[in-house]
Amino acid sequence: MCHYFFFKKMNIGEIIKKAGLKATPQRKAVYEIMTKLGHGSIDEIIARLRQQSPEITVSTVYRILDSFYRTKLISKMNHQNGKMYYDITPVNHHHIFMNNEVIDYIDPELTELIKKHLNGDLFKDSNIEKISVQIIINNKK
Repeated sequence: MCHYFFFKKMNIGEIIKKAGLKATPQRKAVYEIMTKLGHGSIDEIIARLRQQSPEITVSTVYRILDSFYRTKLISKMNHQNGKMYYDITPVNHHHIFMNNEVIDYIDPELTELIKKHLNGDLFKDSNIEKISVQIIINNKK
């Protein structure tokens, strides 16, 4: 599930330019794939891209994803399968893993509660940059 609601009214080229990047055809293609995937491993992203742009190189895709991450267009997450995934939702949020699906869960109250707890006990003099909770649900059969 993908929540890029803060950019929905802008087209992909505008989103990329707003991040301070040049809106090249390759960047537009990668961002479009990410909006469709929501969360994707490098293998999934490249496989989707190669369907529409077979000439795009793996190193180009890595560079584009890295530039998107550095400019906060996307975020990264560790999937329960052990792989690192790119995530179209760059804001602070959590993940629910259920039925082979990754669902973004945005709950500022939960994030703030965790931050207050950690700042009060363990990390009094630290600045907590990011809190990401992963909830794994196994459906009973």
